Amino acid sequence: MTAFNRWWGLAAGVLLGIIDTASLVLLGLEFEINGADATVPVGLFFGSSFALLGFLLGYVVEGRRRDRDAQRVIGAQSDAIAATRARLAQSEKLAALGQLATAIAHEVRNPLGVIRSAAQGLSERVSPSTAETERASAFITAEIDRLSSVVNSLLAFARPLRLERRPVGIEELFDRALLLATDDLRGQGVQVERGPAAGLPAVSADPDLLCQVLLGLLANGAEAAGAGGTVWLDARAEDGRVEVAVADSGPGIPSALRARVFEPFFTTRSRGTGLGLAVARQIVEAHGGEIAVGERAGGGARLVLRLPAAPTRAAA
Repeated sequence: MTAFNRWWGLAAGVLLGIIDTASLVLLGLEFEINGADATVPVGLFFGSSFALLGFLLGYVVEGRRRDRDAQRVIGAQSDAIAATRARLAQSEKLAALGQLATAIAHEVRNPLGVIRSAAQGLSERVSPSTAETERASAFITAEIDRLSSVVNSLLAFARPLRLERRPVGIEELFDRALLLATDDLRGQGVQVERGPAAGLPAVSADPDLLCQVLLGLLANGAEAAGAGGTVWLDARAEDGRVEVAVADSGPGIPSALRARVFEPFFTTRSRGTGLGLAVARQIVEAHGGEIAVGERAGGGARLVLRLPAAPTRAAA
């Protein structure tokens, strides 16, 4: 391919020289040198000149094409190097976070358990008339539970994932997630609408981990929708993948923040840890899938899990 432009440029130049010479002859122009017919030498001169010009132009075009190809290759290699560096940096962060989370779990969990037990015991021993002490005990217990949740989130994010894969039907996954989440959602005054999932391909996945992801997305959607709002759970199959979507009727996620919602410790909530969606992405990517955030038609956020469908076994 590299010689295509050069040689075709040369051939085009020869053809152009012949056409020019023939056109001049047809117009009645005669070429003579010392009384002898010089049509052929003039034609050869024109042809060789145009051929050289075409060859050089073709060479220039080839050079530009080579430069563009080299730029594309260099750009792709630079992107790959940048992605590798980002993964290495992320791995180093996760390793450091794992050590930190282990230390926190060791140093904080046991004291929190002791304090919680003491607060519960205090609330059980106080008389009903001491409402102030009872409220203080309940506040201590609630805050200890929140801190325990933060520690558990750190451990979940830093701990290496161990997948126990099996074919999981989407219908089964929806049943399990909604069984665990429905009471909490109803308690918040949030309505759940579930789309059909029967007949969809199964996914090869760890059902416990995927259920954890769906529970987190449902909880986030319920918080965004608020009392009187709606959360939708739906799925479809497309191009060998199964898409599971969780949408809500809340205000949605601003487009400027969508690229950051899966970053560890990024949160827009005053009491959030910023690890829920980061853990969700970690789990989904460990399954060979991807998670994306977008906007629901009609307003609200829509998060989509794209998971590879489980291979089907041929009938014996």
